[in-house]
Amino acid sequence: MRSIYRVPAHITNLNPEAFQPQVVSFGPYHHGKDHLLPMEEHKRRARHHFIERSGKPPEHFFDSLRELDQKWKQGSSEGTTDPFLELMITDGCFMLEILRFIANMVNDYAFNDPIFSDHGKLYQMMYIRVDMLMLENQLPMLVLDRLVNVGNNVLKGDGIIEWLILCFCSPSKPITSLGGCRHVLDVLWESMLMKLEKKNEVGRHYDPESFQLASATELSEHGILFKKSETNSLNAISFAGGVLTLPSIWVDDNRKSMFLNLMAFERSPAGAGNEVMSYIYFMDHLISNGQDIALLRTQGIIVNILYSDEAAAKMFGSLAKSVIIGPNCSFIDVFEEVNKYYNKRWNMWRANFIRTYFANPWVTSSLIAAVFLFALTTIHTVYSVLGYYK
Repeated sequence: MRSIYRVPAHITNLNPEAFQPQVVSFGPYHHGKDHLLPMEEHKRRARHHFIERSGKPPEHFFDSLRELDQKWKQGSSEGTTDPFLELMITDGCFMLEILRFIANMVNDYAFNDPIFSDHGKLYQMMYIRVDMLMLENQLPMLVLDRLVNVGNNVLKGDGIIEWLILCFCSPSKPITSLGGCRHVLDVLWESMLMKLEKKNEVGRHYDPESFQLASATELSEHGILFKKSETNSLNAISFAGGVLTLPSIWVDDNRKSMFLNLMAFERSPAGAGNEVMSYIYFMDHLISNGQDIALLRTQGIIVNILYSDEAAAKMFGSLAKSVIIGPNCSFIDVFEEVNKYYNKRWNMWRANFIRTYFANPWVTSSLIAAVFLFALTTIHTVYSVLGYYK
């Protein structure tokens, strides 16, 4: 079954840099591009180490992938120099060596190796990680499985490759058992979502107004509180008792590319789902400007590594341009519950009072002074009355 797809031009044109690898190609789509050629030498060195360490002849690896090659190409592959097999084995060995190196499972490279060294870990791995999470830059998990099964006496156990991928691509995520993933991006997608049992929505009418939401600042003025969820799953968004619970998320320079590729994956014929797009759609409504980011940041919901809160707000707005949402939005119930609370008369009065008297510091100062003066006047009147009766 095909698992690696092209991103449509109308999507890549919006953010070309998010879908084009910068340092390394995996698979056939970007192989041979001029700016990626310097990494080919390092790939071949990694393949040599992988095969040499296995103690198996190279032919065993070609034989293990030839069956897959015939399925993909619907033809026959003869000999051990088939370019497609060469590509898959070289890229697969390089990817596995990267994953194992980060997990401290290999140590037979030179101390000054450009990639597999402390220097390479510091200056190369962050860029390799970004490229490894691009939809067009994937390797089928079957390739990695075959290479491990044939040539490795270290990686054992179900889910070990997925475990290594999460250690490299998302070290802050709890390592859970994942199965049936198609490639690295799919592993990350699964790890970021907590599969919830959805309600039966057959026959339900969806009002487009249900998909609108005030910003975090406006919700706060209406008495809604924000709380960080116990899990970082993007599905962990809920509303109860005037409290909107949201997962914590880091916002940095690489987050935009990651989310764009995850959403492209959801829109691909592979049909991953729509959970990431639903999350971005929800957060785009919640975040209008840097003030909203600042509010969520104080609650630990946003961990902003960018240079300003306004930059983080613009990132969410830019991501939302790639979102397609409909009646299958994961958070339609949350939208409705928040809006119902928001539109209660008392909460509307409260918000209007805050905007009227606390938006401007001079007005706030005047209000405090007036209250203070009123309190003094009241106390003076009480004492006067008491004195009269005495």
